Amino acid sequence: MDALSMLLENVHLCETKYYCLQGSGNWSYSINRKDTILFYLVASGSFCIMVGDKLRKAYTGDMIMIPNANQHICYALDHNGDNAKPLDDTLINCENHRVALNDGSDNGTSNSCLILLECQYDKEMIRPLLSALPSIFPEHQDQPKSRFEVLEVGIKLLALESEYPRMGKTAVINLWASIVMIECLRTYVENLPEATDSWLRAMKDPYLAKALAVMHDGPNKNWTIHKLAEVAGMSRSSFAQRFKDIVGIPPLAYLVDYRLRLAARYLRLQQKSISRISERVGYASDSTFSQAFKRVYGVSPKTYRQQHQKSLIKTS
Repeated sequence: MDALSMLLENVHLCETKYYCLQGSGNWSYSINRKDTILFYLVASGSFCIMVGDKLRKAYTGDMIMIPNANQHICYALDHNGDNAKPLDDTLINCENHRVALNDGSDNGTSNSCLILLECQYDKEMIRPLLSALPSIFPEHQDQPKSRFEVLEVGIKLLALESEYPRMGKTAVINLWASIVMIECLRTYVENLPEATDSWLRAMKDPYLAKALAVMHDGPNKNWTIHKLAEVAGMSRSSFAQRFKDIVGIPPLAYLVDYRLRLAARYLRLQQKSISRISERVGYASDSTFSQAFKRVYGVSPKTYRQQHQKSLIKTS
């Protein structure tokens, strides 16, 4: 399996909500979200989106990802986005997934249909990935053929799920949102310039990608710099230096970080004993695992699990 696939193996989107936004006239709105990933799929027409100081124009067939959603503004292409009204309450109270956007003039100067996906995610597992991504991407218009195909299939799927409330609806929508994310991410990684300082460049590095894939595939294995260098097809010293230069941290530091994030996920899922988790993430003993976990998370695995369980009870 390739490195990006392995990286995303334990990254799961959940609680996906979707809306069909139909714009006419000089419409504009703002959305303010935290700890949310947003996707815009342009079914027809065009619009502008501004995230921070990043402005992007989007057209039919475009797919846009906002990985660290906070406040952003969207508006009709021939508008300036001034006096954009918050759309948050409208989305929360939307029952049929459809929202009409207009300025009340009915002048028809701009028409567009946008599909908005709003997703929650496992913050620990996706943290390194989100830290390496821009506030919006792709940052420029980019319309490979595959995107049109994904968009067309996705819109039909959402239409069917809206019309027929079948069992497994939530799972289907979450999985499709994950497909949209993968499509956006691989296009982003494929187009990263060689000079970029993003550690995601390692995903397409002919040497490092192999090492990353095996670390994610077998975090429980007794990996050493020498073994990882052999997988990468490099000398020990060259591999260690290349990994640190591109990823930003040494290979074994990356492995430890991944092991503990994975362990934290297992603890939150409440599906395995602490001993079993320790074994699955590559620690020889429970005490060694507990010490490593406490250094990073400040509490023991047992306390971390209990705290998470209490937080779930409070929010339920």
